[in-house]
Amino acid sequence: MSAARVRVGTRRRRWSIYLVRTADGALYTGIALDVAARFAAHADGRGAKALRGRGPLTLAFARVVGPHGASLRLEARVKRLAKADKERLVVAGLPRGWLAACRSTAAARP
Repeated sequence: MSAARVRVGTRRRRWSIYLVRTADGALYTGIALDVAARFAAHADGRGAKALRGRGPLTLAFARVVGPHGASLRLEARVKRLAKADKERLVVAGLPRGWLAACRSTAAARP
């Protein structure tokens, strides 16, 4: 079979981006297939080391992105934002065009 074969019976996995607010107001950005399960892991101290001992934690924002590559690109973009811009994102959602830009970059790759 060729490298471009289609796998029958498989479903594309949909990745999400999320922001977790710590007790001191910091925002942690991550991606996951199952945001609820990942947040539960963070809350139980089994998630990222950066969040351990910084609770209580709250899920401030979550959005389905799609492919893994697009989620990684969006996560990197959000992590580069200043705190005030992340707060704006939590209130207003992703700026227009960000999601499409991350997805189109993923589709443009061979």
